[in-house]
Amino acid sequence: MESMLNKLKSTVTKVTADVTSAVMGNPVTREFEVGRHIASGGPGLSWRIYNGTKKSTKQEVAVFVFDKKMIDKYQKFEKDQIIDSLKKGVQQLTRLRHPRLLTVQHPLEESRDCLAFCTEPVFASLSNVLGQWDNLPSPVPNDIKEYKLYDVETKYGLLQISEGLSFLHSGVKMVHGNLCPENIILNKSGAWKIMGFDFSISSNNPSDSEPKYTCKEWEPNLPPLCLPNPEYLAPEYILSVSCDSASDMYSLGVVMHAVFNEGKPVFQVNKHDIFKSFSRQLDQLSSMSPALLSKIPEEVREHVKMLLSVTPNVRPDADQMTKIPFFDDVGAVTLQYFDSLFQRDNLQKSQFYKGLPKVLPKLPKRVVVYRILPALTSEFVNPDMVPFVLPNVLLIAEECTKEEYVRLILPDLTPVFKQQEPIQASNMILLIFLQKMDLLLTKTPPDDIKNSVLPMVYRALEAPSVQIQELCLNIIPTFANLIDYPSMKNSLIPRIKSACLQTSSLAVRVNSLVCLGKILEYLDKWFVIDEILPFLQQIPSREPAVLMGILGIYKCTFSHKKLGIPKEHLATKSLPHLVSLSIDNNLNLNQFNSFMVVIREMLSRMETEHKTKLEQLHIMQEQQRSMTISNPVNQAEESKSPPSSGNQIDDIFGGTGVNGKENGSAAAAAISQPNRVSLTLEEKQRLAKEQEQAAKLRNQQPLAPQAIKPATATSNSQTKDLTSSLLNNMTSLNSLSLANTVRPPPVQGSTVSAFPSSGPVVSSMGAPVSNGFNSTMGFQTGGMAMGMRPAGPSLYGGMATTTSTPNFGSLTQNQGTSGQTNKPTDMSALDSLFTPNKPKVTLNQMGPKAPPGTSSPWLSQFNSAQNAQTQMQGVSVGMGGVPGGFGMQANPFFSPQNFSQPAAAAASSMNPSGIKHSASVNNDLKDLFG
Repeated sequence: MESMLNKLKSTVTKVTADVTSAVMGNPVTREFEVGRHIASGGPGLSWRIYNGTKKSTKQEVAVFVFDKKMIDKYQKFEKDQIIDSLKKGVQQLTRLRHPRLLTVQHPLEESRDCLAFCTEPVFASLSNVLGQWDNLPSPVPNDIKEYKLYDVETKYGLLQISEGLSFLHSGVKMVHGNLCPENIILNKSGAWKIMGFDFSISSNNPSDSEPKYTCKEWEPNLPPLCLPNPEYLAPEYILSVSCDSASDMYSLGVVMHAVFNEGKPVFQVNKHDIFKSFSRQLDQLSSMSPALLSKIPEEVREHVKMLLSVTPNVRPDADQMTKIPFFDDVGAVTLQYFDSLFQRDNLQKSQFYKGLPKVLPKLPKRVVVYRILPALTSEFVNPDMVPFVLPNVLLIAEECTKEEYVRLILPDLTPVFKQQEPIQASNMILLIFLQKMDLLLTKTPPDDIKNSVLPMVYRALEAPSVQIQELCLNIIPTFANLIDYPSMKNSLIPRIKSACLQTSSLAVRVNSLVCLGKILEYLDKWFVIDEILPFLQQIPSREPAVLMGILGIYKCTFSHKKLGIPKEHLATKSLPHLVSLSIDNNLNLNQFNSFMVVIREMLSRMETEHKTKLEQLHIMQEQQRSMTISNPVNQAEESKSPPSSGNQIDDIFGGTGVNGKENGSAAAAAISQPNRVSLTLEEKQRLAKEQEQAAKLRNQQPLAPQAIKPATATSNSQTKDLTSSLLNNMTSLNSLSLANTVRPPPVQGSTVSAFPSSGPVVSSMGAPVSNGFNSTMGFQTGGMAMGMRPAGPSLYGGMATTTSTPNFGSLTQNQGTSGQTNKPTDMSALDSLFTPNKPKVTLNQMGPKAPPGTSSPWLSQFNSAQNAQTQMQGVSVGMGGVPGGFGMQANPFFSPQNFSQPAAAAASSMNPSGIKHSASVNNDLKDLFG
């Protein structure tokens, strides 16, 4: 690696030293930056050619440098002759201006060490291309070493030389005098240009129809640089010291021979005995053998033979040579037309550009890229011609590498991306670019895509032309994978939606939906749900094509593995929208069936997902319940701690609640069944909280003496037995089987008193309220709604709900039954839980109390503990997943036909589903949801 770096360093140093020593001090360096040595040319390949740039404009040029050290071996007068000859050639070239002559950008400048002048950018001389590498850098550049001429390049190059000679002979009345591969330069575009006018001869009578030229006699003692190349000279130069325009045509014939014979001229000349060599050459030309021209193409072989004729009059002139059939090649004619474009009007140009795509595939890539492409891009300054030129430029871009595209094509395309005037041309440009969008996005760098290409696409979506919008929407899916996600999300999708909503064209609206459906796979799930699906509901039209487009987007989103629609969105938005669209009168039977297929698929998946969720939730609840039952230790401790006095019973029931409502939740939570199952942690926390609130209320609001007296009158033994029974029967409802219980309804409106009392309790509102001991007072059945919070998650996320309290009626049995904790529980007490309750009413709406002596035989079979169990059962139902907010009406186990006759009146006011249709149901819902 180090050796390679050292070698590279030495090479760069050597090249820099050569340039510095050769050009240092020359006035050319004031205006031009000299680069690396690339080629050689001119008489004897004496001129070194460097690439360079103009400092002021950064224009690319070629710098020709003649180093005077090359002629140090000559005497001073010989040096002067050489310098004068070289100066003459450059000065003559500078004065002449023609497309077939090398263009001089800066005239000859002389310094102590060198001669230098600047021309148009150059690739190499024809001599270099044909294998003559004298005065080239070492090593020889690969682009020259590997350069091979294509047939079309050869044909058109020879045609260009013929045209250049025609200009010299007919226009300037001049003979070049040294036409050879050394003096033919290939510029950077591949065009062949003539230079080396060191030995040119001007006519003595330029105004005459037959010009005459004076030829100098050959002087063998002069330095080679002061003499033309004898191998390309006509015989008359040496033998008769005469020349005319036909002499240049002989040189052209030798050049043609050299081009087809790897750079070899017709004859090798002995420069030490040139007269003898030319005499022998003359004899061979008089009887030319066919083998001499065997490598020359047959269609031009006869013309080359004529050019090499010993008799000058037989040789075709330059103008005649330009018209031979050999140059009627399609490629050569195409290149010739490009060179004459500046002479054509727009109509002629447009016709030519229309037919060019048929010719381009037949031409070599190098010719197309370096000869045709620059001519095409130069037409971008003419806005009217851009629609005709652009397809050809993009066709060439397809054959270019990404690096060539960025370097040679993109700089000229960038202004065209932004062209908006004239409007007709701008619309055509948009259509052309849209058709080649995949090419642009593939080869254009990301920054240029963002700054130039995508803005053009956005402009096409907003174009007034329906045709452009349709084409844009049709091709966007073909290159959507090449667009970065932020640009698609923030710029492309909003414009597609806007085009769909604002257009008056049905085709644009349908294509917008189709386009969105095809690019859904490049979007993320939540963007589609939040932006695309709600947009579908904004589309105003109801044509069948639009409706099917909407259905297609729903189906793609629903069925795509990456996307999908959540069941919540299906239930609340997607399905309602699709169902409403499916019954549109514009749909035919097949279209309606398509809607129904998608709707059924959505319903099926929603049912499956939600059923799975509920099953999992049920399993979790069962596991939690089994864990609660399996812990008997806490339950045993609870059953062994009896209350100390009657005041503890008040604590359990919670006394009178706020606004005249009884805090029945605490009482229900404190009742347990004989199986002594312990309370859950949540129930204990709720019980402690409600007892604490009840104690605070009692401290803030002292009871009347009449309310305290019954508590003190009751014996401590009775209180202890009752409390023990209540606590032991607390949680029995958690283990009861709800489905196997027969539930006769209780008598509505009856009153009960759990314990005897000597006087009524007066609440803070002044209304008499039962305190649990007064047999003459009780709870109105449907009038008290006791606030309860279900222990498990409810449908509404665990928010507080209200459940009507079960019925407490007067009991006819002896109070001693309440203390019999070992007696089996009467399962018929559950019936009161599933009996439909009357709607909740305010205290002012409560009906009159029933007389104390009124009771029902149905109610007489329940003791106080069993009646109180119904409150706890309400909590159990809430834990089981039944919505507690609707009371017992929402229980799925409810079935009115299973109830006995006394409930007929209540059941008659309900529909088969168990839901009341009275106005009170609406009031219940208003109370529940605020």
